[in-house]
Amino acid sequence: LDPLLDLRALATYASLSRRTLRSFLELPPDTALPCYRLPGKVLVRRSEFDGWLEHYRSRGRPSLARALRELGLDKGTV
Repeated sequence: LDPLLDLRALATYASLSRRTLRSFLELPPDTALPCYRLPGKVLVRRSEFDGWLEHYRSRGRPSLARALRELGLDKGTV
């Protein structure tokens, strides 16, 4: 099953506050959390949240990864 979650249920699932989730909904359209807006209700499909969250996955310190990329030493150029 791939349920639709309201913000309260999604906040519990993601261990995030509803305020944080609302801020993700208000990002520019190309980066915003996808949702279904009904009168008085916002729903998010759990699989869409998981996919959206993958864009923010990182390993290590972001500043180190950025420095390696700028020096041409990241995995993509070796």
